Amino acid sequence: MELPLSQYHFMPIDNMQDSCTFSSPFLGCKAFSFYGSRFLINGRKWKTLFSQIKCCSKLEQNLRPKPKPKPSNVLMDSEEDIEVKETQIRNPSSGLCDQIEILVFHKRYQEALELFEILECEGDCQVTSSAYDALVNACVGLKSIRHVKKVFNHMMNSGVELDQYMWNRVLLMHVKCGMMIDALNLFDQMPSRNLVSWNIIIAGLVDSGDHLEAFRLFLMMRSESFDVGSRTLAAILRASAGLGLIYPGRQFHSCVVKMGFSDDIFISCALIDMYSKSGSIEDAQFVFDGMPDKTTVGWNTIIAGYALHGYSEEALSLYYEMQDSGVKMDHFTFSIVVRICARLGSLEHAKQAHAGLVRHGFGLDIVANTALVDLYSKWGRIEDARNVFDKMPCKNVISWNALISGYGNHGRGLEAVELFEQMLCERMKPNHVTFLAVLSACSYSGLSDHGWEIFDSMSRIYNFKPRAMHYACMIELLGREGLLDEAVALIRDAPVEPTVNMWAALLTACRVHKNLELGKFAAERLYGMEPEKLNNYVVLLNIYNSSGKLKEAAAVLHALKQKGLRMVPACTWVEIKKQSHVFLSGDTCHAQTKLIYNILDRLLLEISELGYIPEQRTLLPDVDEKEERMLLYHSEKLAVAFGLINTPENTPLQLVQSHRICSDCHNVIKLIAKVAGREIVVRDASRFHHFHGGSCSCGDYW
Repeated sequence: MELPLSQYHFMPIDNMQDSCTFSSPFLGCKAFSFYGSRFLINGRKWKTLFSQIKCCSKLEQNLRPKPKPKPSNVLMDSEEDIEVKETQIRNPSSGLCDQIEILVFHKRYQEALELFEILECEGDCQVTSSAYDALVNACVGLKSIRHVKKVFNHMMNSGVELDQYMWNRVLLMHVKCGMMIDALNLFDQMPSRNLVSWNIIIAGLVDSGDHLEAFRLFLMMRSESFDVGSRTLAAILRASAGLGLIYPGRQFHSCVVKMGFSDDIFISCALIDMYSKSGSIEDAQFVFDGMPDKTTVGWNTIIAGYALHGYSEEALSLYYEMQDSGVKMDHFTFSIVVRICARLGSLEHAKQAHAGLVRHGFGLDIVANTALVDLYSKWGRIEDARNVFDKMPCKNVISWNALISGYGNHGRGLEAVELFEQMLCERMKPNHVTFLAVLSACSYSGLSDHGWEIFDSMSRIYNFKPRAMHYACMIELLGREGLLDEAVALIRDAPVEPTVNMWAALLTACRVHKNLELGKFAAERLYGMEPEKLNNYVVLLNIYNSSGKLKEAAAVLHALKQKGLRMVPACTWVEIKKQSHVFLSGDTCHAQTKLIYNILDRLLLEISELGYIPEQRTLLPDVDEKEERMLLYHSEKLAVAFGLINTPENTPLQLVQSHRICSDCHNVIKLIAKVAGREIVVRDASRFHHFHGGSCSCGDYW
């Protein structure tokens, strides 16, 4: 039943859901925060935090909420009170505005905006300035562009005069909802601007990735003689970091020193980030060392900077320094460290980080747990990854993508497809990465029917236009089935320009199915698209050698020498008792070299009785001619022999290969896994290979 507008004023907040059919998941909340205060609804105490806010308070920034009269504790029995009630009945919008503010105070944004729409339908109802302020919070909370336009249009059409505070709030509302074109137009139309106005629009442009426009507005701000604050400098330093430009960043650093902001924490963290992303980790370290108070954000920024430049061991060392310093760690700290461990391949350090995550109270954090799922997937612990995933109380699309991709890389395509279907059943919307993960899983496992069905559903059901990376998966599916002509036709007819991945997928198919002419054609296309990439030269060199094109092979070698490119030898490492052991082909530097070669020779003799014959040629991209002469003692074989010597018989043996495993080593490890009765897991540059009982999870296609 619809109620007259005037009756909403006297309706208790708890009855609004039933009367207005508003849905509210927040009715059961125990606590809420508002403008720096925290209240316990069912408790006895509340504590204000205003006393702790220093130079960056909302008061200084002209962003504090306008004061509202405190409700009286005296019952309204007098004639004056009765008159007030009658006035409110005649002007019901006042009551509705109060209800809107209460709803926003309880973070029931959707209900507040629905109530505003009811008020809007009444026509001449006046909205108070404090209600408009609350509606801005509701629009920002929901990131609702439709409601931003409604609220702003109502402001303009109602003829309300906006003061500087409300102009800034409206500008902030547009920026936070990603409406940067409207925000720039609004900024130009503002009757006056203060430092807060400039900070809002510049920070919004940086957050949206429009760094050059942020620079332009900063220069315009300086031309209008506005004083630059610490937040302005922090924002423009982020713009420098986004562009990767160290020269303007250093100029702004000079401004920071001259203006006396060197000890500002926000500025220092922005400088560390800028120098890290601009390629000068030494300058980033210099700024960090000069921080008088090294905060959690400061430590996180410098650790992330080292990790960004590939200094994983140094980053891990800084993490332990942070731990020793007693600074409180947050979920970002552990997320960074988990990613560092993934790069280093150190499961022991990862387990310690996982334990620290739980110990510090971040065991349910979505970002850190997603990083753990990704780490365990990438380092052969797919069951541990699934265990972490299942315990997550809340998952986002990145969490689902990490596990789907993990199943695919381990050759468990059916489980990847089942997880994808479960994701859809739980109403989680997939993105382009989701489809890439599940299509890759289908191509790795040869699930042609599932792959084509999912590929077709991208545009038909989910309105996603397939990208080149998705077409590369379908080319691999066709190549796996030996349909090379169809794969070439798909490259030719696809509505995207052929990419490196598309030609690489075709080259893999040509190698497996021994189509040398088409393989040479694909390799030449790769060489033409990435002339500076070493692997493409090696691909072409192997193709020419295998097809007897010695003159062309000599030309490739000549081009390599001219460009100063050097082939990096393949290496394999295995972690035994928390220590990594690295092997090169023909390696004789290990302390157990004699025993390793004896065991390997014995294993080669055993598998020769099962039909093993060493291959003389290989078409793989990452194996050069020198390594082929040491075919019997490739790094993978030496690492396997060492691992079998030094690990218990009932445990899986896990190796990491820097290049793509060659076909001879692939055949050897399959047979060794059979005669030794062991599971051997090899992670190469392509994917995971699970060897067990004489077969591999890749189905001999990699």
